[in-house]
Amino acid sequence: MKVFKFGGASVNNVDRIKNLGILLQEYKAQKTIIVISAFGKTTNALEKLTDAFFDGNKEQAQLLFEQIKKQHLNFSNNLLVTHSLSCEAQLNTFFTELEWLLHDNPLRQYDYYYDQIVCVGELLSTTIISYYLNEIGIANKWVDVRDIIRTDNNFRDSSIDWEITNTHITKSILPLFEKTPFVIAQGFIGATDENESTTLGREGSDFTAAIFANLLNAESLTIWKDVPAIMNSDPKQFSDAKSIAHLNYSEIIEMAYYGAQVIHPKTIKPLQNKNIPLYVKCFLDPTLPGTIVDNHPVKNLPPIIVLKENQVMMELSSKDFSFVEEKPIAALFLLLEKLKLKPNLTQNGAISILCVLDDSKEKIETLASAAASQFEVKLTKGLTLLTVRHYTDELVSQLTAGKNILLQQKTIETVQTLMQ
Repeated sequence: MKVFKFGGASVNNVDRIKNLGILLQEYKAQKTIIVISAFGKTTNALEKLTDAFFDGNKEQAQLLFEQIKKQHLNFSNNLLVTHSLSCEAQLNTFFTELEWLLHDNPLRQYDYYYDQIVCVGELLSTTIISYYLNEIGIANKWVDVRDIIRTDNNFRDSSIDWEITNTHITKSILPLFEKTPFVIAQGFIGATDENESTTLGREGSDFTAAIFANLLNAESLTIWKDVPAIMNSDPKQFSDAKSIAHLNYSEIIEMAYYGAQVIHPKTIKPLQNKNIPLYVKCFLDPTLPGTIVDNHPVKNLPPIIVLKENQVMMELSSKDFSFVEEKPIAALFLLLEKLKLKPNLTQNGAISILCVLDDSKEKIETLASAAASQFEVKLTKGLTLLTVRHYTDELVSQLTAGKNILLQQKTIETVQTLMQ
């Protein structure tokens, strides 16, 4: 049993979906569950639709809905002939569900509506791809993963009920492999015990794939990307980015923690628990070796560089010059948890706390306003956070040359520098 995951970039146009079909021809002899994301940029479009709906801008919401609907019908029409009408009928089921929701007035919290709307992207993409693969002779069964992955109701960042999910996989997924080599499932989404859709956190399709790998005791998980392998830096930011052939679970978790756009942070633990290797391969050229991630020690890694822009530094100072002690710090972190904000860097002083965060405008303003009841609050925006693992002082000097350094923290392995 293998698990494959294909992200939005691998299915963002007709040619790439056809390429997916060619790639899967090589694996028809093996039982594989295939986890697929929404088509490229669809999630962003659905997020805008959610915003418009929640803000009461029904005209804008309807316009965005029609654009999303047209895009997916075009995909279906360009890919399908004999299965076109059946696919369109299934797509219309999801369109109708979404349209009914958009006619309501929002009465619950934003995160609830986000999950009910945004989950549609994966349902649409996998429906089209499943019909296309069947049409070209790659037999598969499509499943609605909301019937499989059970979660709590912490919308937008739901936790998995592993026991119930395992039962569903045993009863509903395993029997399908008696009839077909491939099962097509959605990434990123699940459902509560009341059948309300949930999501597992942005980019959560990797995590979905790891859940299946763990509970199916898969021999491996392969994540197919549009890069040759995991790189030591973002090739869009650094032209000299290098492929890394081998990483271990601990290193990949560190990379994800510091913001490297490699693998969703929750992905690794389910794999590590059962010692399931992770392969990161290039769907544009499957012959490339890619990267293997496993439990074996790794030596002589190159410097790993993560550059996060659009950062804000929030300086929280005691109003009466008393020490910032345990109680106010605890209150601050409760606020961060409530707003689902994760500091990228923190530093405590006697009478102040510094937090560096992604500049999510609405959330930062809410945090600053709430924190102002206990602290003097100062915001500095437009900053860049540089993280280098396995650094050399010479490299850090090169990367920070000409910058105004506001804060720097070092360990033996890692240096983080906040600069403008």
